[in-house]
Amino acid sequence: MSVKYVPVQWNTNKWIYDAVVILAAGLFLWLFIAVAPGFLDHERPITPLMNRARAFGMCAFLMLTAILCIGPLARLDPRFLPLLYNRRHFGVLTSLVALAHAGLILDWYYGFTAPRIAKLEGVLIANQSYAQLLGFPFELFGLFALTVLLILAATSHDFWLKFLTPPVWKRLHFLIYAAYAAVVAHIALGALQDQTHPALAALTLVAATLVAGLHGWAAIRERAPARAGQTTDLMPIGPADTIADGRARVIALASGERVAVFRDKDAFSAISNACAHQNGPLGEGRIIDGCVTCPWHGFQYRVTDGCSPAPFTEKVPTYRLELRGKELFLDPRPNPPGTALDPVRLGQM
Repeated sequence: MSVKYVPVQWNTNKWIYDAVVILAAGLFLWLFIAVAPGFLDHERPITPLMNRARAFGMCAFLMLTAILCIGPLARLDPRFLPLLYNRRHFGVLTSLVALAHAGLILDWYYGFTAPRIAKLEGVLIANQSYAQLLGFPFELFGLFALTVLLILAATSHDFWLKFLTPPVWKRLHFLIYAAYAAVVAHIALGALQDQTHPALAALTLVAATLVAGLHGWAAIRERAPARAGQTTDLMPIGPADTIADGRARVIALASGERVAVFRDKDAFSAISNACAHQNGPLGEGRIIDGCVTCPWHGFQYRVTDGCSPAPFTEKVPTYRLELRGKELFLDPRPNPPGTALDPVRLGQM
């Protein structure tokens, strides 16, 4: 962490991460373009241009599916954390693949319109069946999703975080879920309508179900302690020794806020799960020398008082813990950011 909080720069892990994503996307595109036409049947013949467009479109959909699965997987199992650290790169590449899909689609639609009509206008006026479900202008869903992806890619830089403020930036990036729903509708009302082979329909259904299922599972696991503790002043966290050393258990409060309960050897402390920089998930970071490092951009905080080490001034709220035997309990009322609290220790009654 530098004096100016410069985000983590390019390193070997980032190069490997990006190379794997690019190679996987390239392999999928090759298989779809070169192999899939031999067994994917269509009610109407499609041109090579349309086949390439569908290849890029399905690739973008699967990449977006993977991006939305990384978050809940990292909350459910810390072994997925390495996938989370460079997810921003994944998102930018996905927007570029989606843009390539849109470019190929525009070329295809332009072949059916007069030369004087702009390509985008041709897409918007080609289908105007708004009064029916089957045949509805699915192109609008794709245009909305592409617009969202491009906005999120363009605002992923820290300049926009500071300019928009973290709460606004985070709400803006929640649009990714609306974009994903739009992509599913775009595929269901578009490419799947002339498919006679069930492969693409099955792939779309499995992907959408996986995203919804993982988010639901992660939410249930995080909110269970909150429901159990809503009727008492202190919330039960569970046995202290079940928290891995140097790691945290993230607890969802009834208010919707999340708290990261950290273990540092035999000491336990609790701070807000939201990094002051970009609301990054502190609970997915690791304690090193008494400080937790946010996995998104390397901001650090002492777990005993929620303060960044000098000369930095960022602070997050702390929470009081109580140990009864081996069971941890959390006071859901936050202390002011930077409030120092003595950690509770195993064996302490």
